[in-house]
Amino acid sequence: MVAVMADLPGFKLLLDTVARLRAPNGCPWDRKQTTASMAPCLLEEAFEASDALRRGQSVEAQEELGDVLVNVAMISQIASEGGDFGADQMARDAAEKLIRRHPHVFGGQAAEDAEAALLRWERQKQLERAEQGKDRSALSGVPSALPALLRAFRVGQKAAKVGFDWPDRGGPRGKLTEELHELDEAVKAGDDRAISEELGDVLFSVCNLARHLDVNPETALADTADKFQRRFQSVEASLGYDLDGRSLEEMERAWQQAKRAEQG
Repeated sequence: MVAVMADLPGFKLLLDTVARLRAPNGCPWDRKQTTASMAPCLLEEAFEASDALRRGQSVEAQEELGDVLVNVAMISQIASEGGDFGADQMARDAAEKLIRRHPHVFGGQAAEDAEAALLRWERQKQLERAEQGKDRSALSGVPSALPALLRAFRVGQKAAKVGFDWPDRGGPRGKLTEELHELDEAVKAGDDRAISEELGDVLFSVCNLARHLDVNPETALADTADKFQRRFQSVEASLGYDLDGRSLEEMERAWQQAKRAEQG
């Protein structure tokens, strides 16, 4: 770690700065934090970094990833003060795990392609969990705190890796039609509980179809939300920000104009 720090002085500066903030004469806010109180901050910064990367904003991504590092450094500093773990051990454990789970790079095994490499990773992960007495379910390791759409996508991926999946995209497409029909029936019956359940099934089916189409639904939906926001803001710019007195027809015309302008 010392040799690495010599080559990457920025990391040492970050760790030293965080330690100074946590010192007795440091920042009152930073000194007040705990690992639990920092958890939401880490999550928020991770989402902001992910969004910048999704939008291809490299300068913004660099800043946001730096904020992620700040949170990681702060959490590890707090943990080390309590005798739990420090940045060095955390980094060492992470590197050792990478080495263990890449036997096709650091060992004598081979991986013909990315899919084979991922399979080896998952197998090694399963072996490690068994040795540690942890949950060996194929779905373990998917955080319940993930956004629901992304969690559904990852759960489907995990199940598919052990063979619980349709052979082609026709399966999830047919399931989506089936679930939409069941949703229509629940709406017709006016059963609020069934409507919520069936709508969840529809969304889960969309995630499975997205997986078969090799599309990340979280990214696709975020892109669509961006597109909707741009076009709606164009409607506001065209008709004024007080839309209460505007008819749906007027707003639709402005929307279609914004759409045409975007498409060139």
